[in-house]
Amino acid sequence: MPPDPCIFVDRATAGIALAQSLQQRHLHGSVIVLGLPRGGLPVAHEVARALSAPLDVLVVRKVGMPGQPELAIGAIAPGNIVVHEPGIAQELPQLAGVFERLVRVQRRELKRRERLYRGGLAPLDLKGRTAVLVDDGLATGCTMLAAVRAARSARAAAIVVAAPVASREAVEFIRREADSIIILQIPESLSAIGEWYEHFEQIDDSEVCRLLDLNRRARKGSPASNVPDRGPS
Repeated sequence: MPPDPCIFVDRATAGIALAQSLQQRHLHGSVIVLGLPRGGLPVAHEVARALSAPLDVLVVRKVGMPGQPELAIGAIAPGNIVVHEPGIAQELPQLAGVFERLVRVQRRELKRRERLYRGGLAPLDLKGRTAVLVDDGLATGCTMLAAVRAARSARAAAIVVAAPVASREAVEFIRREADSIIILQIPESLSAIGEWYEHFEQIDDSEVCRLLDLNRRARKGSPASNVPDRGPS
């Protein structure tokens, strides 16, 4: 860790700080904030509120190492997006045989979460808009890269990746494909995202749904021209 690290009180506080940095960038066009559930939603909620932007989820799923589920060997996102973690794939080529099975398991969970979080609503239409992809931190960057590719596939005009903290490796991994990346803290070494928060509680599905509903209710009074269309249901 750096000598005087900025430890965030919680995800909401981190989101407020991240929003201030984003506001200084003067993002162009119609902006949509997409939180990566579950931990990215409290951060994204504050970003969306500060930017007066609609909030949606971009559900991505980490593909974990058998026996070590916290170690990412890949990630998936909507639109049949699959990302392989290059280092792991090179070191452990024997995983290729089980990777597809692990992807199928995670795809079922991805679809379950999309149904639950949206409550029957279609995803917000990203075509021609600036998509701000938000998470609470980036360790390997694998899941965020899957999100970037999903947003690109949905024809977003520009993709901005934003997080309170990220490893140097993740930043370099994502910088190749995102249009812009905004990270508040890039430590020399990052072993766990939770180390950068005083309070880092688990976020459950009900909290994700609550935050999305808050944004939807707040946006109901906005002029129609400022509310992005949703895709076909």
